[in-house]
Amino acid sequence: MGWERIFEWACFLSQKAAEKALKSVYQRLGAEAFGHSISGLLSNLPETYKVEEELRNKAMELDKAYIPTRYPNAIPEGAPFEVYTNMRLRG
Repeated sequence: MGWERIFEWACFLSQKAAEKALKSVYQRLGAEAFGHSISGLLSNLPETYKVEEELRNKAMELDKAYIPTRYPNAIPEGAPFEVYTNMRLRG
C-alpha cells in the first residue's frame, strides 16, 4: 500500500497539523489553548481574531476525523483504513 492510499492517515495528520498551527497562534498571543477541537480553538480566539464561517465549517470537518482515525474501535465495523477512502475526502 503506497502513501497515496492511506486516506485515514492523511485525515489524522491534517487534523493534527491544524490543531498545532492554532495552538502556535495561541502561544504567540500569550494565551493557553486546551483541547483538540479545531473549531473549538477557533471559537475561543480573542474577539479581534474571529474567523469566517467558512473556515469554521472546514474546521468542523477536520474535527470529525480526530477520533475515528486515531482510535480503531471508534468505527462500528472495520478499521480506519477500510472506512476512509478518497470518496470520503471529497465530502
